[in-house]
Order: sequence, then structure tokens, then C-alpha cells
Amino acid sequence: MEHHIVLRVIAKFVIPMILLFALYVQFHGDYGPGGGFQAGVIFAVGFILHALIFGIDHTREVLHLQTLRISAALGLMLYLGTGIAGILMGGNFLDYSVLSADPVSGQLLGIFLIELGVGITVASVMLTLFYIFARP
Repeated sequence: MEHHIVLRVIAKFVIPMILLFALYVQFHGDYGPGGGFQAGVIFAVGFILHALIFGIDHTREVLHLQTLRISAALGLMLYLGTGIAGILMGGNFLDYSVLSADPVSGQLLGIFLIELGVGITVASVMLTLFYIFARP
């Protein structure tokens, strides 16, 4: 891959924009189209493009498989923790309105936490699957 200098230079500009767009989709998902799943896929695609251009070994140095496993578990725990917090505060599972004194702000907080957990989990699982299938 060292012969593709132009591709590598362009990728150094494009990949950060892909990751930035994933963050936009993640945090704008509360108010418009998008959310955790879409942002997780876009985020994973940025790293998959990195692996295709710079090599899987270099990408594994940047983002370790163990880090992906931990972040997948943390994303799932964030999702479940938000649901269980609703139960502990007197509501139902994933009842966001009890998370705050104001039901509207509780809804916004709950949706934000759920979408963040989904985004982290989807990105981590997709990259883990890519690492597994891309073994040399």
C-alpha cells in the first residue's frame, strides 16, 4: 500500500470528516434523522476505511481489539443502566420521564443516554467483526 501516496493523503483528510459526521449524526439524532445505530455504523466505516488504506495491522495498533470489547460492554451497560435507572426511580424499564424532575428534560436525557449506548455498542461490534474477518 505504500505506493498509493495520493490515496493516503486524501484519506488523512476524509477519515476525520467521516468521524466528525458520525458525531453529528449521533448528537443530532435526538432532533432529526439519525441516532445511535447510524452513527455507530458511520464511525465504524471510518476505521474500516483506515484499515483498507493503511493496513489492518496499523489500524489494530490505533484501536486495539480489547478496547473494542470493553467499549461494546460499556455501551450495553449504558443502555441497560438507563433502563434500570427508570425502574429504580419508580417508572418502567426505559421510562425516561422519571429520570429528571421535569418529564421533558428526563425524556431528553434518557434518549441521549440510550442513543449514546447504542452508538458505542454498534461501532464496537462492527469493528470487532471486521477485525475477526480481516485476520491475515
